[in-house]
Amino acid sequence: MLSELSSRSRPLALVVMGALLALPMRGRAQELEAVRPSAFDLLARSPELGGSDIPRDLPGRVTVGPAMRPTVEPLDAETSSQEERKPESDFPLRVVTDGDLESGSTAAPAAREGALTLMPASSSSEPREFQVLPAVVAVVPGLLFHGLAPAVAGDGHTAKRLFALEGAGLGLIAAGGVPIVLTGASRKTIAPLYAVTLAGFSVFGISALANLYSVVSPTFDPGVPPPSLPPLELEMGYQYVSDTSFDYDHFVSLGAVARFDEVKLRATARLAPDEGNTQVRVGGAYRLLGVPERRLEGSDGSSLDAELVGLFHRFPTEGFAVIGADLGLRGRYAMSRVSPALAGSFAEVSLGMSLQGYSYFGPVDDGNLHTQLLFTFGYGVWLGRGGGPFRGEAMLYYDHRKDDFAGGVRSLGGGVVGNFGLRGRVLLTDSWGVAAEAQAGGALVGRLSLIYAFGGDL
Repeated sequence: MLSELSSRSRPLALVVMGALLALPMRGRAQELEAVRPSAFDLLARSPELGGSDIPRDLPGRVTVGPAMRPTVEPLDAETSSQEERKPESDFPLRVVTDGDLESGSTAAPAAREGALTLMPASSSSEPREFQVLPAVVAVVPGLLFHGLAPAVAGDGHTAKRLFALEGAGLGLIAAGGVPIVLTGASRKTIAPLYAVTLAGFSVFGISALANLYSVVSPTFDPGVPPPSLPPLELEMGYQYVSDTSFDYDHFVSLGAVARFDEVKLRATARLAPDEGNTQVRVGGAYRLLGVPERRLEGSDGSSLDAELVGLFHRFPTEGFAVIGADLGLRGRYAMSRVSPALAGSFAEVSLGMSLQGYSYFGPVDDGNLHTQLLFTFGYGVWLGRGGGPFRGEAMLYYDHRKDDFAGGVRSLGGGVVGNFGLRGRVLLTDSWGVAAEAQAGGALVGRLSLIYAFGGDL
């Protein structure tokens, strides 16, 4: 009897089972049809991402969250069909990297309207405005925490770069200074360790000045390197030296500069008419990297030169003379490569050695021969704006040299450091210009000169 009932109810059981299977599938299909989640949405809901790494405001995407039908304005049939056929590539995404900023290639390629461009905050095309609070922070505590001032101003890109420069400078100071202390400033190792320490102080000082410049620069238009410099310049002026060790303090200042393609020749003379004290420097530089000064147009002014200079300094009242030669490298780096907020400024560093002989109006012997480590660093700005004949530069610097008129200053540790200075040079017309310099070390030095420039080709 059981088998008979089973055979009779078999068609009915099949119908009931089919209905039960069809109803849930139909409900799921309706839900999918209502929401239509894409692979983008399913990926965003996964436990690996959790929806936090996916931007929620991209056009054409449903907001990640509970399943619901997005609110859409009613469209007519023709517009709706066009939107459905619109490919997702109508919303391209272009990321401008730091390399694009450094190279100046921030213009987006030809793209349709609606393209998205991600750029650092500091590269905004909107003009930056001077802010009082970042300027104050740049001094206190910004002189110790470089990058803090641009961070307060909202320029995170510049802040990161300056913090990195400061960290590199402190690392170099530690790398050179700690071994000097541990070795007791041994003569066998002092030269390279001292050079590393000075390099650390230069990087630290440049980042500190860049920190100040980044918050002050919005008050003026940034300068640009001159398109070219004259092939020949002659200079004549007056120099004053206030030094308690010498009685003479008035000097005639003379100078000349000749520029060729990769070679630059320079000569300077300082003459004291009353006492006869005379200093003469003659030398030249060869451009290893960068555009020659005769053809700077289109460049950012970065360069690297090898320098060789001869020195003669006569002290007739004291009865001796100094004869020597300097050999070194001098590099200049456009700070716009570090950050667009530093456009119009540059950093300059030189490193070399000097061999000198002191003659007491007799033959030079081995006991009168000495060497000296040469090191300078500075932070400067270009003064020209790219239009007209006005062009030049100004730079705040430190010079580790101690045998010049400014001399050196005894430090708290008992050693002798160099001197600090500010110099500027500008051409007011095609032919005439002025140069000025002030130094403070063991002596105070001031100089003001008139420049005459010859145009044409040499």
